[in-house]
Formats: sequence, structure tokens, C-alpha cells
Amino acid sequence: MGNQDELFPLVDEEGKVIGKATRKFCHGGTKPLHPVIHLHIFNNDGELYLQKRSMKKDIQPGKWDTAVGGHIDYGEEVEVALRREAREELGITDFKPQLITKYIFESSIERELINCYKTIYNGKISPDHDEVDEGRFWSITEIVENIGKGIFTPNFESEFLKIREVI
Repeated sequence: MGNQDELFPLVDEEGKVIGKATRKFCHGGTKPLHPVIHLHIFNNDGELYLQKRSMKKDIQPGKWDTAVGGHIDYGEEVEVALRREAREELGITDFKPQLITKYIFESSIERELINCYKTIYNGKISPDHDEVDEGRFWSITEIVENIGKGIFTPNFESEFLKIREVI
């Protein structure tokens, strides 16, 4: 949800900071490019952890989504944001992130430069229940079988299909 006056960096397509703007402006339909992080968490069995978005969320409530996702604050480094979001959303602090890809995602209200990471993690996961209703590991087969059925967020589905070959 977040504070509408929170400052986000504005970036070029390579991720170089070129300015700053409020959350409200970034999500207001003018679509300035701003960076976010996504973290895909796998266990040793190759299963992918997904979070079920809180029913309190204004965007895609109750849908299954990428394990960790969030905005990068103005002045914050990408990996610092990745670790902050993993700690805030799932209580995870000890992991080794690996960059998978960067790409631009555009919706009807915003444009994001997504910094997409993965990690292997088998420790305790403690979802923040203000952000997440629940979470669990899914087999890749189970995810593939449920794509297009309205269970996942459209953003997760498109990203999963984009990165499936490299995960």
C-alpha cells in the first residue's frame, strides 16, 4: 500500500537514476519508469515459493504472486532493497541472490524496471500477514498446470513464462 508521498527513483532503461517522484505520481498514469525488485525463492527440491497477496491489497488481492516484490526507495541500492523487502515480507535475512534478468513491465497505470533475482533457501519463512495471507512452495508442474486459471497475478504469470527457461 505505502505512503503516497514516498519517494521513488526515476530511472532510464539501463537502471541509471535520472530523477525522483512520489509513489502517487509514479502510479498516476503518466508512467515514469521506476525500479522494483522481485525475488524468486526455490527450495532444494526445485519448488518455487509463492505468496498469496493479502485481501487488503488494492491491486490483485487474494492472488498468488512472486515470493518477494517491492519498490526501491529513492537513494537505495537495488540489492539493499531486495534484502529489505525479503526481511519485511517473509522474515528472510540470510540468502544469496542471483540476478536472472531486468525487464520493463507496463500496466495501465505504471511502468516498472523489474530487477528479477532468484535464490535457493530452505530456512524458516515468516510471512508478514499485513502484506501476505499465506505462502507455500509449489512444484513447477503445479504452477504450469494453473497458469491462465485466475489463480496467479498476471504479472507473475508473464514473468514466470519469461524466466522459466533460465530458472
